[in-house]
Amino acid sequence: QVQLVESEGGLVQAGGSLRLSCAASGRTFSSLAMGWFRQAPGKEREFVAAISWTGRKTYYGDSMKGRFTISRDNAKNTVYLQMNSLKPKDTDVYFCAADRFSVVAGLRTDFSSWGQGTQVTVSS
Repeated sequence: QVQLVESEGGLVQAGGSLRLSCAASGRTFSSLAMGWFRQAPGKEREFVAAISWTGRKTYYGDSMKGRFTISRDNAKNTVYLQMNSLKPKDTDVYFCAADRFSVVAGLRTDFSSWGQGTQVTVSS
């Protein structure tokens, strides 16, 4: 079982930037594919980004491409989500996720371990 703890989100103005982090424990971090998702109340969960074990393979949701960057530091057991050019529609609760499957050959979004979520609010 993997425990995931996201950093505190925050309030940022449109056009601004914010970096989220997620610390993992309970399993060898370097063997985990990691992902970020977001969800607003009453809406379906939306895929944001995913990264392979080594960090060499990344995926992004269509609306995040060119603005968001996922990265990982296996020495620190941490995955990051750098969010730039934020828009009010990026306001959501963001969740970190982990799983032992591989995303090298293709994206998977059926992660089994989840963090508690962190609120990101973008003001216009």
